[in-house]
Amino acid sequence: MRRIAVRAREGDLPGLFWLGGFKSDMRGTKALALDAWAAERRRACIRFDYSGHGESGGDFVEGTIGRWLEESVEVFEQFCVGPQVVIGSSMGGWMALLLARELARRPAPRVSLKGLVLIAPAPDFTEELMWKGFSSDIRHQIETTGVWLRPSEYGDPYPITRNLIEEGRQHLLLGGTIEVGCPVHILQGAQDPDVPWKHAFALAHRLPADDVVLTMIQDGDHRLSRPQDIARILAAVAEMG
Repeated sequence: MRRIAVRAREGDLPGLFWLGGFKSDMRGTKALALDAWAAERRRACIRFDYSGHGESGGDFVEGTIGRWLEESVEVFEQFCVGPQVVIGSSMGGWMALLLARELARRPAPRVSLKGLVLIAPAPDFTEELMWKGFSSDIRHQIETTGVWLRPSEYGDPYPITRNLIEEGRQHLLLGGTIEVGCPVHILQGAQDPDVPWKHAFALAHRLPADDVVLTMIQDGDHRLSRPQDIARILAAVAEMG
């Protein structure tokens, strides 16, 4: 059984539920800012690390979208009650959308979605932003050895496994309409080198036309962790209720 590290703050509703990015953790700038904002307002707030990330157990190289989604749903249902605003960053944006779809399949869930705040959301990134952009040499290495070490400007290279790519195809969303059943606010940096702004537009077109706001931050990068970016994110959360 994988050990999942969770930080649960009790408080008023709607609660806040944080979903971090690929190779990120719940002690990042945005996650801590959200927790501090919740503390000041006595709002419930849940943060956790996927397996292979941060303080959780497990090996990152064994991770897949399906595994991390399963953990997200389990933590959400175990620690949350009542209406929740889900905030997803990068891969966490994909997780938030998959979580919404999973909840819609549940009969009379005790937890509901008040809204989604998606920061540089990266749905389908394993296929659209990784596999389709890889060179033939990289694809060959992944197919034959099962893994490729991708350089990262955020630290050590990290492994991209064949299992991550292939399993990710079971969770693709951008091929059709995405029904989430709640308002959505997307914040996207126009200078994002990891998730191009066109990806955010593609996602917006797949969401219902009503109750979707897309904020383009002209000088914003992928992290969106500057004070002015944090302020925009928290304002979007506050608007959800």
